[in-house]
Amino acid sequence: MLIVGVGIILILVILFAVLFFLSPGKAKQLINKNGNKIENSISEKLFININGAGQGIFIKGENTANPVILYLHGGMPDYFLTEKYPAGLEKNFTVVWWEQRGCGISWNPDYAGSKTTIEQLVDDTITLTEYLLKRFDKKKIYLMGHSGGTFLGVNVIDKVPELYEAYIGIAQMSDQIRSEKNAFKYLLDQYEKTRNKKMTDYFKSISFSDDNKIPEEYSRIRDAAMHKLGIGTMRNIRNLVTGLFLPSLFFSEYTISEKYHLWMGKAQSGISQNWNEMVKTNLINSLNKFKVPVYFFHGIYDYTCSYQLAKEYFLRIEAPVKGFYSFNNSAHSPLFEEPEKMNNILACDVINLKTDLADKL
Repeated sequence: MLIVGVGIILILVILFAVLFFLSPGKAKQLINKNGNKIENSISEKLFININGAGQGIFIKGENTANPVILYLHGGMPDYFLTEKYPAGLEKNFTVVWWEQRGCGISWNPDYAGSKTTIEQLVDDTITLTEYLLKRFDKKKIYLMGHSGGTFLGVNVIDKVPELYEAYIGIAQMSDQIRSEKNAFKYLLDQYEKTRNKKMTDYFKSISFSDDNKIPEEYSRIRDAAMHKLGIGTMRNIRNLVTGLFLPSLFFSEYTISEKYHLWMGKAQSGISQNWNEMVKTNLINSLNKFKVPVYFFHGIYDYTCSYQLAKEYFLRIEAPVKGFYSFNNSAHSPLFEEPEKMNNILACDVINLKTDLADKL
């Protein structure tokens, strides 16, 4: 028994040493084909005070003269995925990957979970935007939201449209309670078709009430069930551990403690911060008139935030310019699944405030 115990301890020490080696926690420089730092590029990891809370951001760009784009993450920060799935935003933009208060490298028990309101996040976004405008000497920046970050995004552009060139909603939220009910029906149908008795019986035991609440029994299995069918984060991510946890564990720009905080924040916030408010809010009816150009990028296999309901929302929107773009090989994350197509749309349409490549709806 003593030998076994010593062996286990030795293995744990080795694993920790490997993890420590893989976690320097420093921003990687952007390099050219010759391995040299790209001239005029920027690659920073920094912490700034945003409305009284220390918050972390990663700034990446091949040329600081490029337009600035601020990225609003959803249920958890996902910058770590860029190491395995490069989004390529840094080629045409100085992209700011912000990890919101209570999340990721900005985790703090005082702000985690339900302790942070939508109003606070809107104010944080505005304050960070003003910091970026001043630092990069811009009159306006671009705002990009993903998943839960799109709920925040439309609230921000509604409040301060004068700060933004355009808004890009990736996996745009619309009427989330309807989205969840549609996803539930799809999941039950698919598990019945594949004759998965265990999953079918479980889903049949769940009933949605008429109010804007999601059954706890459904919330517990939702993410895993979606990923098994390829309608979760990405089409090719079928397992939360191998698809999300391990990439975060091996991500070199986080320290060990930051990797712990990433998942601590996720555990405390659940599906997303302010999830209950997001679920009961129908954006289609409440926020549909904007003073900035609006672009929606949506994967056709996305059931996390309904593709069909995003279309319905888009058709109700009034904006100076608006474009809807379907990503035919994507689920919830076109920026990681089809980055080449996304960046082409950004370069050709969004920067020029056009819709030449948009769907004909």
